[in-house]
Amino acid sequence: MDVVAWRKQTRTRLIEERGRIPEDEHRRISLAVETSLNEILDPLPPQVLSAYWPYKGEIDLRPTMERLQAKGWTTALPHVIGPRKPLEFHKWIAGAEMDSGVYGIPVPRTRELVRPDVIVMPLVAFDSENYRLGYGAGYFDITLVRLQPRPRSIGVGFEFTRLDTIHPLPTDIPVDFVITEAGVQKRVPSE
Repeated sequence: MDVVAWRKQTRTRLIEERGRIPEDEHRRISLAVETSLNEILDPLPPQVLSAYWPYKGEIDLRPTMERLQAKGWTTALPHVIGPRKPLEFHKWIAGAEMDSGVYGIPVPRTRELVRPDVIVMPLVAFDSENYRLGYGAGYFDITLVRLQPRPRSIGVGFEFTRLDTIHPLPTDIPVDFVITEAGVQKRVPSE
């Protein structure tokens, strides 16, 4: 089996399916995901959280980020600085002026670098081992390997994208938690 080709085809298919989710269903799923995410984050003291700007039908976590800002958290957005390089994280506050970044994804105009304690990242797909299939460039995996101590990592997405396996590559890093509308899946480290 050509794993790279399979991953590319699977990624394309699932992104297309995600784009066809009706607006009211997307909103219902997003609220369920936010509720579970809040259950993980609310017991923590304020710290630095990176989430993401929604892209191609992803769950929009900006309301959660704004709520956390009001509770004293610092929030950030990831920024691609180059191929095969770790992400930078720029502080983001609601209402901040934004510029168009890589892939047209908005990034804060004011570039205040922060180091996240928690990284929430979108999932194109995931499996029972908490490996995530992203868009294929490996930015989050590269970043998680380089950040020490490693931040808590949370992938968020849709339950229909659960796969038996994503056929992880040696460079893939499993996330600590996967959250979908079905609930939270915590990674159980292998012995």
